[in-house]
Amino acid sequence: MQLHQFNDQHIHWQRLEVFDNFQYSVLDVDGDNKVVEVLFKFAANDPIVLHRHCAVNHTFVFQGEHCLYHADGTLKEKRPTGSYTISQADNEPHRECGGDEDTVVLFSIRGTEGPMYEILDDELNILAVFTVNEFEGLYQAQQSALSA
Repeated sequence: MQLHQFNDQHIHWQRLEVFDNFQYSVLDVDGDNKVVEVLFKFAANDPIVLHRHCAVNHTFVFQGEHCLYHADGTLKEKRPTGSYTISQADNEPHRECGGDEDTVVLFSIRGTEGPMYEILDDELNILAVFTVNEFEGLYQAQQSALSA
């Protein structure tokens, strides 16, 4: 079998102004069915902000190794390139990053009327909440930037 390298240079990566260790590209938002499809690009060995998933997440690792850490910084799980995972909503907060290289992961976030993600500080206080509406706003801003 011939090996191929994933090439993400044609993906229009976006950033949230307060976070510099990950990028995203919202692919689709289906508000009627409460489904968001988004690519995340996690920096190597630099865990993102503490957060929790409040909805079912289907993930597929396109490039690199997807690393998840407990809130205390201990390793929770490593997902290699090509792995597909279905994770239920989980009240336990965690951090994520790439392994030894930047990592690209497709997230299909599904089926909730309320929060999809909660962003937390180190004392577990909620700093921000992402619902379908917030993802729709990110998607619309991304589309506007592409057409400008």
